[in-house]
Amino acid sequence: QVQFVESGGGLVQAGGSLRLSCADSGITFTIGAFGWYRQVPGRQRELVAAIYEGGVTDYTDFVQGRFTISRANAENTLYLQMNSLKPEDTAVYYCAIRQRGSSDYKYWGQGIQVTVSS
Repeated sequence: QVQFVESGGGLVQAGGSLRLSCADSGITFTIGAFGWYRQVPGRQRELVAAIYEGGVTDYTDFVQGRFTISRANAENTLYLQMNSLKPEDTAVYYCAIRQRGSSDYKYWGQGIQVTVSS
C-alpha cells in the first residue's frame, strides 16, 4: 500500500519560508511525476508544482520564482521549498504521485496546513 508522511507545515509570517516534506513508501510502479497541490476552502484544488522523470520542473505562475520542488530519491522524499510566502499561499498542501502512463495524480498524502500571517 502506498503511504505518505507529510511534515514541515505550520504558521509563518509573510515574507518567511517553509519547507514541506513528503516521505513515501510502498511504491512499486513506475512514476511519471511527483506533484504538490494546495486547496483553500471554496476553491478548486490547484497544482502548485511538479517534477517529472527527467528532473524537469513546472510551477503555477503565482509561485514561480518563490517555490522550488525537488526529490531526494534515496530517501523517498519529496520537498517543496517555499520562500517569500504570502497570505494568499495559505492552504492545505498535498503531495501526490502520478503513475507513468496515467493522466491523473491518483495517490495522495493526507494534507498539511500552511498558514501565512500578514
